[in-house]
Amino acid sequence: MKRTQFQNSPIPYLFVAPQIAIIAIFFLWPAAQAVYQSFLLEDAFGLSSRFVWFRNYEDTIFNSVWLETAGFTIVFSALVSFFSLAIALILAVRANEVLHGAGPYKTLLIWAYAVAPPVAGLIGNLLFNPLIGDMFQLLNATGWDFNHNQDGSDAAFMVILIAVWKQVSVNFIFFLAGLQGIPKSVQEAARLDCKSAERRFWTITFPLLAPTSFFLLVINVTYAFFETFGIIDVTTRGGPGGATDTLVYKVYVDGFLGADLGGSSAQSVVLLLMVLALTVFQFKFIERKVHY
Repeated sequence: MKRTQFQNSPIPYLFVAPQIAIIAIFFLWPAAQAVYQSFLLEDAFGLSSRFVWFRNYEDTIFNSVWLETAGFTIVFSALVSFFSLAIALILAVRANEVLHGAGPYKTLLIWAYAVAPPVAGLIGNLLFNPLIGDMFQLLNATGWDFNHNQDGSDAAFMVILIAVWKQVSVNFIFFLAGLQGIPKSVQEAARLDCKSAERRFWTITFPLLAPTSFFLLVINVTYAFFETFGIIDVTTRGGPGGATDTLVYKVYVDGFLGADLGGSSAQSVVLLLMVLALTVFQFKFIERKVHY
């Protein structure tokens, strides 16, 4: 077979040029603009700006409201990631054992994957509507005086529940693919060596799913930090009283609604550094326990 080689040819660069252009225009250039804007302070009318060095960063990091928002974001991301991964893993294990009607069963679980976050938020609004919402009626019927419009904890519960529901289907797909990728010989040997299904799962199956689990952990943390913006904007808009404000939503509120471009830019840079540090931590410490 004759191998094609591009020696001293511009063709490979032409192939990757469109992707590089997209990254430069829609990612690198806006990021550079955000970093530059974070060092500026505009007047109340947005007609002039002056260079203030790290003042916007100081106002961000030492602001009690921002610290409360950061704390909620971390707790929110941890809960969304944990529950979406745990529920998806349970469903994937059960679906992998289904023999009859497996196709329709798996298809029903995957349907939510096609739902965009704002649409998931709209569905959540209908389910938790005080007048017609089934979930609202169900929770109040159990004795829980649920009111997400006035209680911050109830609003946080609603947003977390919607975010988890939206992400479960994605995790389910990957977990099911990982389970089906385990060799049958390994599964049969495990059944012979260990009669306990629970012990067999934790000692054989789950360690073999470690690469998939680690990949999904990174994806879910990123999802909780950034992609839940649409859910929060449609359902609570950060309320009541900022109880469900996440860092990415606060950037939007301060920048686009409050016209504080310098402060919101500084917040976006700090948020990027936080997620970058968290990702480095995951790859440096958690990945060590992953066996490929």
